[in-house]
Amino acid sequence: MKISQKQQKILSLFLQNNFLSSSEVHKHLSQEGEGTSQGTVVYPASLITIKRELSRMTKSGLLTPSGRGRSRAYSVSVLGRLFYNVDANIYNAVEPDKRYGLANFNFDLLASFPQDIFTSAELIGLEEASDGYRKRIADLPATIARKELERLIIELSWKSSKIEGNTYTLLDTEKLILEHKEAPGHDKKEAKMILNHKEAFEFVHNNKKEFLTLTRANLEQLHSIIVKDLSIGVGLRQKPVGVTGSKYRPLDNSHQIKEAVEALATAVSRANTAYAKALLALIGISYIQPFEDGNKRTARLMANALLLARGAAPLSYRSVEEKDYREATLVFYELNSIVPFKKIFIEQYIFAAQNYAVK
Repeated sequence: MKISQKQQKILSLFLQNNFLSSSEVHKHLSQEGEGTSQGTVVYPASLITIKRELSRMTKSGLLTPSGRGRSRAYSVSVLGRLFYNVDANIYNAVEPDKRYGLANFNFDLLASFPQDIFTSAELIGLEEASDGYRKRIADLPATIARKELERLIIELSWKSSKIEGNTYTLLDTEKLILEHKEAPGHDKKEAKMILNHKEAFEFVHNNKKEFLTLTRANLEQLHSIIVKDLSIGVGLRQKPVGVTGSKYRPLDNSHQIKEAVEALATAVSRANTAYAKALLALIGISYIQPFEDGNKRTARLMANALLLARGAAPLSYRSVEEKDYREATLVFYELNSIVPFKKIFIEQYIFAAQNYAVK
């Protein structure tokens, strides 16, 4: 779906104001100088032009209308939220309680996810990266394959743990995994977090057929490996959790959490490509927060499991900036926009396909 700059601006208005009539949209745009410039004079778009634009956006699924005649108003749809192009850095620069995003779980979000969330150009880039990756691993000698798997596990375990605040360096992580030596001066839980990543990746790598899609069973199984011996409860959580630095509050009802996981599983199974399945699982598990802790770690491993099950490259996240990852996640929590995180996913997938060779 191609969304023009004017449509992005209109989506921004709806995200900040919820319901608006065509005349209210026209008023906002006129005040902001929307239209074409000639010299120093600004000519705002006419009301009839705004009405036509709102009609087009409604037909394309970006807006949802309500009411009739003069009482007709519009609100942004799930599709409009998903593809709203927001600058994550600028959005997150505002204090959490002053941001215009949602504070509560969007019950329409997962059920309304489209079958594919990548443009044709994006898919071509992902497939080209996958083709090159598959050619490189086709005749890989066993010794090199083992070394490549080892390297991916080290870099994934290091970076995924670092995103969660782990202070082990990449060299510390390598020594821990290869030589079973913990880095001095670190909490033992940091070493355990890293080793759990290793075990979790080895599990999904050795059981690819179990992850053709996401299920509650394989999700809980993966989570139990990720949090083993870390004093974290397993199974779907029974108590509320909060998100540091965000106004978003995940579901606090165990029945609703179960339903949300089932909705996510359905959306993942409906997705058209391995990339869409992986990205949806990656961001969806983080959004639901089904467990008391370890949600984002589990999400990263589940995304890799879905990719491996379809012969695609697994991600290490080695080159991602933790700040960018966190900000893109918060944007999805509060605005439901997948655009910043999709950019990270594409960059990390192409990087992985060009730098690893995991059979």
